[in-house]
Amino acid sequence: MTARPKNGETRRSVLLKGAATLALAGCATPALPFASDKSPNILFIFADDLGYADLSCYGRRDYETPNLDRLAAEGVKLEQAYSNSPICTPTRVGLTTGAYQYRLAIGLEEPHTGRPVGLPVDRPTMPDQFRAAGYHTALIGKWHLGSFPDYGPLKSGYDVFWGIRGGGVDYFTHKELGGVPGLWDGEVPIEESGYLTDLLADRAIDEIRRSAGSTKPFFMSLHFNAPHWPYEGPEDELESQRLEETGNPVSLYHLDGGSLKAYGELVTRLDTQVGRVLQTLKDLDIDRNTIVVFTSDNGGERFSDNWPFIGRKGEVLEGGIRVPAMVRWPGRIRPGQVSQTPNMSMDWLPTLAAMANVPVQADMTLDGRDVSAALLSDTTLPDRPLFWRMKGAGQQACRLGDWKYLSIAGHTYLFNLADDPMERANLKARYPEKYEELRQLYEDWEATMLPLDPESFSVVPTGEYFADRYTVDINNTDAPDPSQTTSH
Repeated sequence: MTARPKNGETRRSVLLKGAATLALAGCATPALPFASDKSPNILFIFADDLGYADLSCYGRRDYETPNLDRLAAEGVKLEQAYSNSPICTPTRVGLTTGAYQYRLAIGLEEPHTGRPVGLPVDRPTMPDQFRAAGYHTALIGKWHLGSFPDYGPLKSGYDVFWGIRGGGVDYFTHKELGGVPGLWDGEVPIEESGYLTDLLADRAIDEIRRSAGSTKPFFMSLHFNAPHWPYEGPEDELESQRLEETGNPVSLYHLDGGSLKAYGELVTRLDTQVGRVLQTLKDLDIDRNTIVVFTSDNGGERFSDNWPFIGRKGEVLEGGIRVPAMVRWPGRIRPGQVSQTPNMSMDWLPTLAAMANVPVQADMTLDGRDVSAALLSDTTLPDRPLFWRMKGAGQQACRLGDWKYLSIAGHTYLFNLADDPMERANLKARYPEKYEELRQLYEDWEATMLPLDPESFSVVPTGEYFADRYTVDINNTDAPDPSQTTSH
C-alpha cells in the first residue's frame, strides 16, 4: 500500500515509487549471512493507540518521524499488520500468549478496568519462553493485564518491571484514573519526576546497558504509553495541572482537550526517544545482534490518521485494527523491504522464537503463526483466516485473502480489501457464496472461543462523546439490516 502524497509530490509520483519498492521486494531476497553465533537480543517496542498513518513513512503529513522512518528503511516495513483487537488489553493478551485472547477471561475485558481477572500466572507467555532459553527479560512500560498483587509482569515471565500497571496515566503526574499513583518499580509504587515517554526511554537505556555487560542475551518489552490520552506534549505541564484541578476522577480521558498539534508532539517525542534507544544499541555495538520490532497495540484514536482506512480504536473496521509495524535485524533482514503478508499480534511469539531459535513449550496453545520466512526472505505464505470480535456493538470480523466479512450492530458486510480498503462497497449480495463462506468460518471459529461475558467491560466510540459517531449506540446489537439477502 502506497503512502499518502506529501506536499510537493503528486499521487502519480508516489505510486511510481511504491511500485518500484514493491518490485524490489518481490525479487528473491535470501537471508543475508549472519556474522554472530550469539543468540540475538530482542527489543519489542509497542506504541499505544498509534494509527496506521501516524508515522511519516506511512503517510503522516503534518510532522516527521525520522527515527522510525529510518528503522523501517533499515529492515522490513509491514503494510498488512494487524492488532489482535481494536482495544488495548485484549491485544496484549494475544501478544504475550501467542493465542486468541478470547481463550482467557482477561481477554474478554475491552479493556481491563479493575475487575478481579488477569493473565493467569500459570499461563505460558512469550517472556517465559525466552527466560527458559537463558534470556534476561524486562518489561519497561505498560502492563494492563490484571491488578497487583494477584497478577503482574513478575509473575508472568519478566525478571524486571518498571512502568505503569493500568491503561493510562498522566504524562507528568503519573497518576491513573481516579488520581491513584500509577508508576511502579516491580510491585512497589514509586514517585519520579519527568515526562513519562522520556522516563521510559531512560529506564530502557539503563536496562540495555546493564544487560550488555552480561553473558545473557536480553528480551525487552518496551511498551510506551504514547500517544494514548491524555493529549499532553512534553511542554504541556499546564494542561496536566488543569486536568488535575478539575477534580474529575476521569479527567484523563481528556474529552475536553487535545489537538492535532499536541498529538504530533506526543508522536514526535516518542520517535525521539525510540531514536535514543536505538542509538544506545549502536553505541554498545550490539545493534547488529538485536532484533527490533516496532508496532502498535491497536488502531488510532481521536487525533490519529488511519488513512486509507475508516474506523478507529474500538472498532473492527480496518482503522481500528490495521497498525504500522516494522522489523530490523542487520545482516539477516535485507533493508528496504516492504511486506504484504498479513500478520497479527499473536504471531510475534512464534515468529521471534523461531528467529532466535528459542524452543516453545510443546503444550503451549498457539493460534499465532511463525511468519519469519516472510521477514527474512520475503516468502509468500499461504492465506489463513483471521478473526476479531468486540463485545461493544456486537462486532465480528473475518479476513481471508483479500476478502473480509464484517458485522456491526446487526448490519453485515462483505468487502474486498484489495480493491476497497475503505470498506465502502458491500459485496455480500453480489458474491453470496463468498459472504456465506466467511460468515461460516467466523461462526465455526467463535464456537471454539469463550462466550461473551455479560459482566465484562467494553468501550466503543459513540455519539455521546464523539461527533463523527453521532448515530452509534453501543447497546444497539440487534438492529435489522434492510439489505440483508440471507437468513443469517
